[in-house]
Amino acid sequence: MGKDEKIHINVVVIPRRLRQVYYREFSRLGGGRDIRLPLPRSACRRGIAILTLEQTGHLIYQCGGIDKRTIEKFEKEAAELGKGSFKYAWVLDKLKAERERGITIDIALWKFETPRYYVTVIDAPGHRDFIKNMITGTSQADCAILIIAAGTGEFEAGISKDGQTREHALLAYTLGVKQLIVAINKMDTAKWAQSRYEEIIKETSNFIKKVGYNPKTVPFVPISGFNGDNMLAASSNCPWYKGWEKETKAGKSTGKTLLEALDAIEPPKRPVDKPLRLPLQDVYKIGGIGTVPVGRIETGVIKPGMVVTFAPSNVTTEVKSVEMHHEQLTEGVPGDNVGFNVKNVSVKEIRRGNVAGDSKNDPPMAAASFDAQVIVLNHPGQVGAGYAPVLDCHTAHIACKFAEIKEKIDRRTGKAVEAAPKFIKSGDSAIVKMVPSKPMCVEAFTDYPPLGRFAVRDMRQTVAVGVIKSVDKTSGAAGKVTKSAAKAAKK
Repeated sequence: MGKDEKIHINVVVIPRRLRQVYYREFSRLGGGRDIRLPLPRSACRRGIAILTLEQTGHLIYQCGGIDKRTIEKFEKEAAELGKGSFKYAWVLDKLKAERERGITIDIALWKFETPRYYVTVIDAPGHRDFIKNMITGTSQADCAILIIAAGTGEFEAGISKDGQTREHALLAYTLGVKQLIVAINKMDTAKWAQSRYEEIIKETSNFIKKVGYNPKTVPFVPISGFNGDNMLAASSNCPWYKGWEKETKAGKSTGKTLLEALDAIEPPKRPVDKPLRLPLQDVYKIGGIGTVPVGRIETGVIKPGMVVTFAPSNVTTEVKSVEMHHEQLTEGVPGDNVGFNVKNVSVKEIRRGNVAGDSKNDPPMAAASFDAQVIVLNHPGQVGAGYAPVLDCHTAHIACKFAEIKEKIDRRTGKAVEAAPKFIKSGDSAIVKMVPSKPMCVEAFTDYPPLGRFAVRDMRQTVAVGVIKSVDKTSGAAGKVTKSAAKAAKK
């Protein structure tokens, strides 16, 4: 990478309390389908969508990530369907739908530049199951933007004990996203009142501190996502606002806008020297090209000519080409969202949740079982041996059985407080032996952090989070090795 070349960073946007509604989205092919778009209750009442997609869309548009002609075209369609006030939110969802129909191999659907970074917005609402993707998506993020609604009642609901804002912030921190930006949205509806802004900062600082973040390292930016205030340029609507300030390793960083806050993200360290681990987000079949898995490189590098193994599918093949943002790469590095073409492998043989690795350097394997430290966040009853909830780990979504609760431990010190407890409940932390119900590829957190943290989902909510301490790996039966892989191995 050249000295002046920009670094790629990934940002996840954490929205406030959401609800699922449907709207009819017509494709350019003339058909139509229902897709989900999460909207805040207040937006549903007012019939407008001032939400995470709206803020993200406005920022990306203003930063040149969407050209003016495209946004005007989709805005016109939105207006014709009575969705005029959706504006940027509509554009993002429309762009995603169109790109999927064109079967792009670029999963980084929403990207823009700051003076310092190329920013990819991952995992926006409306993409598959929101909560599940919130969990798997945060494991890919370098920074989280926490969107707080300034509207009366909305802010209080989001950070209440069972509010989703609180849950999402806790998930982001537990799953390894250590940098945070807080955007206080809808300040226009609060008449840009300084007192409301200060009240929200005080409350939010307390709650993010309990989650694990240091408020002194977090920029707080008052914005209006709908009007664009303090997104790219400082707004004249809040003369009392002197800007945000945060502590960094290099000293203090200051600014006024959300864009400046993004530009002040500390550059992430990329584990290039570790063996390759690339969890698959999707697998496409592209006419004239073949099978193209896509995903984010967590560790190591991927290059054309490399022989990769997919686990737990146990398929080995050669990488023909690697692409990002529609450009061929000589190599993909950690943090890159890439598509790569593989020969003689069908889309039925590999799937989302599989992990690609270098067949010659600690290739990934299926896990027969694993030991993990689990923290129970929110379970109405007791959890004992035999409990089998769904685990979200990297891009995998698989039921795992709590085979044995080995010991209860103190969350702060990590020391054992009770051996072999029969049950654990909300607030408890324990070392648990877990057995996947289907083949699954996970790693110890100390070896490959992004593949060693997970969320436990049950009753449509996150009931626990955990980190993997050790894995009992199984090689299984001899897997498929394509001719091109065998040929490449002889070189």
